[in-house]
Amino acid sequence: MPKYVYDFTEGNKDLRDLLGGKGANLAEMTNLGLPVPPGFTITSEACRSYLSDGGLPDGLADEIATHLGALEKAMGKRLGAADDPLLVSVRSGAKFSMPGMMETVLNVGLNDESVLGLAKQAQNERFAWDSYRRLIQMFGKTVLGVEGELFEQALDELKGEREDTELDAADLRRLVDTYKGIVHEQCDRDFPTDPREQLDLAIRAVFDSWNAERAILYRRQERIPSDLGTAVNVVAMVFGNLGDDSGTGVAFTRDPGSGQQGVYGDYLPNAQGEDVVAGIRNTVPLQDLERIDADSYHQLLDIMATLERHYRDLCDIEFTIERGKLWMLQTRVGKRTPGAAFRIAAQLVEQGLIDLDEAVVRVTGDQLSQLMFPKFADDTGNRLLTKGMNASPGAAVGKAVFTSPKAVELAEQGEAVILVRRETNPDDLSGMIAAQGVLTSRGGKTSHAAVVARGMGKTCVCGAEELDVDVPAGRFTVGDVVVEEGDVISIDGTSGAVYLGEVPVAPSAVVEYFEGRMPDDPLVRSVHLIMSHADGARRLAVRANADNPDDAARARRFGAQGIGLCRTEHMFLGDRRQLVEDLILASGQKERQVALDALEPLQRGDFIGIFRAMEGLPVTIRLIDPPLHEFLPDITDLSVKVAVSEAGMRSPDSAAKGGASDKDRRLLEAVRRLHEQNPMLGLRGVRLGLVIPGLFAMQVRAIAAAAKETGHGRAEIMIPLVGAVQELELVREEAQRILAETETEALIGTMIEVPRAALTAGQIAEAAEFFSFGTNDLTQMTWGFSRDDVESAFFGKYLEKGIFGVSPFETIDRDGVGRLMRIATEEGRRARPGLKLGICGEHGGDPESVRFCHEIGLDYVSCSPFRVPVARLEAARAALMREASDTR
Repeated sequence: MPKYVYDFTEGNKDLRDLLGGKGANLAEMTNLGLPVPPGFTITSEACRSYLSDGGLPDGLADEIATHLGALEKAMGKRLGAADDPLLVSVRSGAKFSMPGMMETVLNVGLNDESVLGLAKQAQNERFAWDSYRRLIQMFGKTVLGVEGELFEQALDELKGEREDTELDAADLRRLVDTYKGIVHEQCDRDFPTDPREQLDLAIRAVFDSWNAERAILYRRQERIPSDLGTAVNVVAMVFGNLGDDSGTGVAFTRDPGSGQQGVYGDYLPNAQGEDVVAGIRNTVPLQDLERIDADSYHQLLDIMATLERHYRDLCDIEFTIERGKLWMLQTRVGKRTPGAAFRIAAQLVEQGLIDLDEAVVRVTGDQLSQLMFPKFADDTGNRLLTKGMNASPGAAVGKAVFTSPKAVELAEQGEAVILVRRETNPDDLSGMIAAQGVLTSRGGKTSHAAVVARGMGKTCVCGAEELDVDVPAGRFTVGDVVVEEGDVISIDGTSGAVYLGEVPVAPSAVVEYFEGRMPDDPLVRSVHLIMSHADGARRLAVRANADNPDDAARARRFGAQGIGLCRTEHMFLGDRRQLVEDLILASGQKERQVALDALEPLQRGDFIGIFRAMEGLPVTIRLIDPPLHEFLPDITDLSVKVAVSEAGMRSPDSAAKGGASDKDRRLLEAVRRLHEQNPMLGLRGVRLGLVIPGLFAMQVRAIAAAAKETGHGRAEIMIPLVGAVQELELVREEAQRILAETETEALIGTMIEVPRAALTAGQIAEAAEFFSFGTNDLTQMTWGFSRDDVESAFFGKYLEKGIFGVSPFETIDRDGVGRLMRIATEEGRRARPGLKLGICGEHGGDPESVRFCHEIGLDYVSCSPFRVPVARLEAARAALMREASDTR
């Protein structure tokens, strides 16, 4: 039988899979000799068994009883005893941090008798009844399913104009009776007074909260696997609400917003932990603790230094002071903003705590991507409404909305919104995801809004106390300014500023760095340090998708090592569309050749510009891919024009234009001839080159001439949509003849975008010198999806129901598309050992997909120029993480 319960003295930080992050770190701090309240952890394995079988696994109840007995012995108290009760907290703790997404119950063990014993032992009647009302409120909401607003309304009615701390013992005793009445009315049962029943029900509630709607949504957003389950931590209660010599707080060993070293955090005297996170009362800066309780403050600083040295990273710490005694309730590697991630990694390298390899692994491509977005201009003329706490940096502009459903509704309509709340809670997650940024009038840098926003990379300003937020009325006021729902505001998560109207934005300093400039900016220096090392650590080359000299030049500045996809069809648009029409309407070979001869010098000029921009780096040119009807007028518009003309029903406008011409009629005939029900699977790619004589030959001649004129010797000609080796052989034969005639060297290969091509890659490799995976089309054809239709039609439901955790057009589907890529890679290289392999779909810039490409042995990835730095970083992380796993 597996062991389901571990005392804190039995675990360590490396048991996160089993004990969850919170339990593993509580055990680690216990082993370090830090002041941690005693307790035990119920494993995530027990949770998985409970969720799959619908009940607690055999033996768990006995293990809990054994460890509870040991805890009672250690504390010299019994759970819920009438004279001197042991009280415990019951908290979730998954492998990956999910702040506020699952349940916590404090003060378990209180009832009508033990509350009197607690009051006597604490010599504080108000504290005891406050603790009891908190238990009923939290237990009622999280365990019994009572609407939390009912408790809040009862509290507000009792308080009137008073603060929480102004309620006396008699007030709180009446509130307890009111709360018990709410429970009875809503649940048709009394609040449970048996301490062990309270504990067992709380444990079940934490297990159940793994599948709560907000937890599922958060996991989907953060791509956390849904089958991990959560551990449960049962910890002896320590109290921060015993008076002015008690309190609770959150500390960071470095600023999670900027990465700067110093003393950062919030402290709330005479309060319990949920008061800080909920933002119900505004905190004081952690530095104020030195004035309030100097001994605890300096002990806390020593512990913070110990934990940062031990974990070699920014640590997020929760603590409570009970009558001058400091207790550590939690530590974890802290969430941080993208800028802080790079600065902290660079600082730790400079301090000798980590090396550059680890620094590269500790930052992510997603974080780098966020740093490349613009920020507000410094010289904004917009009206400054107020300033709050700079909880999560960035610049966000949008319409003010006051509820999460409204944020979701407008975001789905394409509107940018800012979610404005007094304070957020876990039920606001959907609105926070939909919004460009979050603004609250309460709370600090450790409030729910701040922690969740930082984790998601959302701009957030918290604790803007001048805001009077009226959610029912859909407005907030600042002095004499009233901002209604729908009014545009701008928030600066770096400075905490809130502006009326839309503020202009300034470019990112990180983008300036990649463009070749070196701003005097600490963040830029950190990015430079890490990216310079990353380029030397990666195996994968990084190319760019670029169709013109400007994009090619920018790609080079951003670090591209070549062009992995030059789409030639983009060169047939604009003024050249007429030449394509001439080609389509040609009545014979002579007219067709005239059109091709007109297109060839234009194509040659295109390639000359790109070759010169790339200065000898490889350039992969895809021959024309889309169906020709895409270059023709719309069939409906053209049909109406011709029909009206033939019926003699010209309007004054059409008469002035002469109605439909003979060319219009010929165009309509061609459009009808070429029209397809499913053009994505029709006459396009290699099929087009085989059906229209001379089309591909014209492009190959243009490539050869441009290469010869520029001296560029690294052209790669890519044949699209090949499904059978015979198709490639026919085009390759013609291309090789032209290259030989012009004495030009170029590689000839194909895109692997048809499932049959992947499955017959061994045959195709005999005629191809390189493969490039076109994963956009390969995903469409593997799944049977039409991308333009399905994403809006049902992808939302598929994501919601967990059919896939992320869109397969965003991240490579490893099991389906990825398996085809593995087959093609293995069979292609078996047939041709020197086969060059790359990817040129949008997945080439997706961090998870880049790691997969490294894993299966591709030679390069190719993505949009803007994503090139992201791919460079992720390619290095893939190499270093793989190297680390191989050495374990």
